[in-house]
Amino acid sequence: MGMLKSGIDSKCLDSVIFALVLCLTMPALYFASSNQRRKAKIEKQEFGKLADGTAIALYTLTNRNGLEVQISNYGGAVVSIKTPDRTGRMGDVVLGYDQPQSYADDTVFFGIIVGRYANRIAKGKFALKGVEYQLAQNNPPNHLHGGVRGFGKVIWNGREVSRSDGTALELSYLSKDGEEGYPGNLSVRVTYVVTNANELRIEYSATTDKATIVNLTNHSYFNLAGAGAGSILQSRLKINASRFTPIDETSIPTGELRPVKGTPFDFTRATVIGSRIDQADEQLRFGKGYDHNFVLNKKGRELSLAAEAYEPKSGRVLEVWTTEPGLQLYTGNFLDNVHGKGGKVYNKRDAFCLEAQHFPDSPNQPGFPSTVLEPNGRYTETTVYKFTVRGAGKGH
Repeated sequence: MGMLKSGIDSKCLDSVIFALVLCLTMPALYFASSNQRRKAKIEKQEFGKLADGTAIALYTLTNRNGLEVQISNYGGAVVSIKTPDRTGRMGDVVLGYDQPQSYADDTVFFGIIVGRYANRIAKGKFALKGVEYQLAQNNPPNHLHGGVRGFGKVIWNGREVSRSDGTALELSYLSKDGEEGYPGNLSVRVTYVVTNANELRIEYSATTDKATIVNLTNHSYFNLAGAGAGSILQSRLKINASRFTPIDETSIPTGELRPVKGTPFDFTRATVIGSRIDQADEQLRFGKGYDHNFVLNKKGRELSLAAEAYEPKSGRVLEVWTTEPGLQLYTGNFLDNVHGKGGKVYNKRDAFCLEAQHFPDSPNQPGFPSTVLEPNGRYTETTVYKFTVRGAGKGH
């Protein structure tokens, strides 16, 4: 009896271990199984033409599991990201346009590389090395996302690069001294890698020949239920930040690093995005919802988990990892009848942005981490958007 009991226990134990391993690996396996025939590759095609006849390219990067990302050389825009839901159905989870001219006319920064300075600079002014610089006040009375054209309305040079971790596209651009009012010739490289771990990895690098300020980010708008699927207010969000930077009525940080505890900005535990967004809170009123920088809990420039979003109907999960000190949460508060891809219309709170960055208005805030780049230095930053699913194989 003892031997028989031992044999039964051993078989049961083996079954339990197998079930646990299956549960842990199923999301990754299921991601792959939904597109078994795909092979890692990069393809280039014409996206369309601008009004002046300039041809714009579109690069499609696919990993061996079927994650597909499309990137335009106009503004470096992430045009689409296609990932499976828990049933294996592929869906595009970023807002965007079908034609490059729409990106040229765009006023909401869909998917683009933002620079030279992401977010706002108070009254468009900053001083550096004893010189005061005046930038465009394109978000009156402040400067926003690099100015009138910024990096989102220029053509980048694109080339495929070889990477062991996935399929990669390198975009480069020379921002000349005085462009948008910024000092120095800034040479910028942004590498998009679609890794075999189902990530969109974005690596930024920049050098200058004169002291300047730099703060780069990507401005993708996410809806994990699918672009154009409606409100994101039922998605759950967790942000690894115990403080945020409150703003004034023009969305400029006051300089305070305020604890999130006891406020609608506490996302230290997974929280439904819409659960507190309309509360009677001065900060929410100033931002028309969430449009705030969170101070990430980290020691230095290590690549660390900044946020996790989960969409319960689709089962899609988005993790954001970054080397940056801050993360801007924006809940699409100013989207209004925007005509996007496939005839879809995007409206208020139909997407969220998680923009890894240095803090807004840092050049005028001595208590914030510096965004100054010297001629003998190099700006580097890495941000990773990782896609998984929960409850793979289950219905809605």
